[in-house]
Amino acid sequence: MTTTYDPKLTALLCIDLYNDFLSEGGKLFPWVKDIAQENNMLENLRTIVKTARAAGIAIYHVPHHRSQPGDYETWKYPSPYQLGTAKGQVFAKDTWGGSFHDDFQVQQGDIVATEHWASSGFPNTDLEHQLKRFGKEKIICIGLLANTCLEATARIGMELGFHVTLVRDATAARSHEALRAALDINAPTYAHEILTTAELVAAISRTTPI
Repeated sequence: MTTTYDPKLTALLCIDLYNDFLSEGGKLFPWVKDIAQENNMLENLRTIVKTARAAGIAIYHVPHHRSQPGDYETWKYPSPYQLGTAKGQVFAKDTWGGSFHDDFQVQQGDIVATEHWASSGFPNTDLEHQLKRFGKEKIICIGLLANTCLEATARIGMELGFHVTLVRDATAARSHEALRAALDINAPTYAHEILTTAELVAAISRTTPI
């Protein structure tokens, strides 16, 4: 693996790191709990964020829309997933579930993109602008879910001209089949690197000794 991660060019995209996904009691935590435990996801997320911060790699928070009563009532074609999210008030605004996990709070210098309503963090948000205005060409994508928001954000990132890295053990899905489809079948068609946390940390360390 020869990819380097120059902090001037690289951003770490933290996708939907909400309590509803990552914490006991979260509305979607049961969806990912088993796979997240199998691959040590939470600790790997912590390691990657800590390593990126130490190396001077910018942290970008890529948040899903925080649900509010009345969402999608005026939409002509909301998707079944969107309607389910609205019904369950997943990531509800001004609630614990719709807050970032304690280990992934916004820190000074971080960028928080505007919220995405569907899967990808790019359409109808300022994410592309916020990356390009700071000269970021490479994006490392971590977070949830592997086969929805992570994949959609990474795929469109490639379409927009970014170098895309995925991290196998820094994501999860509702099933092993969904995880395999996202990382082993779909990802090789668009991602430039598909690494483990250990491989990513080593690559960052080689680029910018920590």
